[in-house]
Amino acid sequence: MTYFKQELAARLTKQLFPPILFCMTTKKYPLAVIGGGAAGMMALLRATLNNDEVLFFPGHFGVRKKSREMWINRVENMPTFAEYKKGIADPNRKTLKWILDCEFKENVHHMKGLGVTKLKKNDDGTFTLVDNEGTEYLASYVILATGCMDVQPMIGGSHQAILPYANAQKVEYCARCDGHHTHKQHTVILGHGAGAASVASLLAERYRHPSMTILTNGEEPGWDDDRKIILEKYRIDVNKKKIKEIVGEPKKGDLQGFRFEDDSLVQATYAFISLGMILYNELALEVGAEVDDRGFVVTDKIGHTNIDGFYVAGDLRAGIKNQIYTAWDSAVDSADHINARLRETKRTLILNNPDY
Repeated sequence: MTYFKQELAARLTKQLFPPILFCMTTKKYPLAVIGGGAAGMMALLRATLNNDEVLFFPGHFGVRKKSREMWINRVENMPTFAEYKKGIADPNRKTLKWILDCEFKENVHHMKGLGVTKLKKNDDGTFTLVDNEGTEYLASYVILATGCMDVQPMIGGSHQAILPYANAQKVEYCARCDGHHTHKQHTVILGHGAGAASVASLLAERYRHPSMTILTNGEEPGWDDDRKIILEKYRIDVNKKKIKEIVGEPKKGDLQGFRFEDDSLVQATYAFISLGMILYNELALEVGAEVDDRGFVVTDKIGHTNIDGFYVAGDLRAGIKNQIYTAWDSAVDSADHINARLRETKRTLILNNPDY
């Protein structure tokens, strides 16, 4: 149908049905993107450049501050990203500004400050979304990119003690992204599972540390004898004492060590947390998406879940690296697949319309 025929059809429809009825009808959007991190922003960008209409929920501040995006300052494993003070948030803001100013901006419905609290798959194949203010929306396809967050250690009865050091990036979470910061530094790993032992071994094999210690914070280690032998060979100490406090000046970006309940001290200028992850998979579970034994959402290679029309991109998706570039790649795959399905529907309507 040509532009002029579309305009004529729209005018005739408005004459036949009073405007009051339109107010009572929920608009159906082709695509909704939930999440404003690296994956969510790339999903929005790709869908926008595909000339698809997008309903974009970046999340409200109370939720977003619990995301990895808000804790990551330096990003040195991505070309040109080292210049940003906030390694994910700043480039995302620049990208969003460009999207909202580009020639396709009319397609973008930026639901600023809003997140999705409820998600339902309807009998007709569409999805109903409810934001944190209780407003309902309807979408044909959904890309979920709500990501994950690292479990924080309890020190002195609270998670708060570690956060100033995390903000200063003297305490970090991804050895692949930030392990190079520990080169020639006194380093500790906070954790008691096999993951903590693996992180310690990886760092020891890559970087020269004057000392490295795994702090289990009162927990018994959960790794096998083979891993124990490796730790001993690499002279990685294991300290099982309960941590009483962190020693340092986070405002100056200064970590000095960890003090225990018996007042002994382990020196540390860098620390890594390896206690597992909190997965923001509630919406995926709500629509019945399959998850693995850790809670990551299972998808095919383009991010499509077992729920038709429901896609997952970024860190929440099972089987991919928790990296910015893999988040981007997964988001592009999902957005492009949805665009192909939208074009196929449009093509079918055109081919079956003798008046076109």
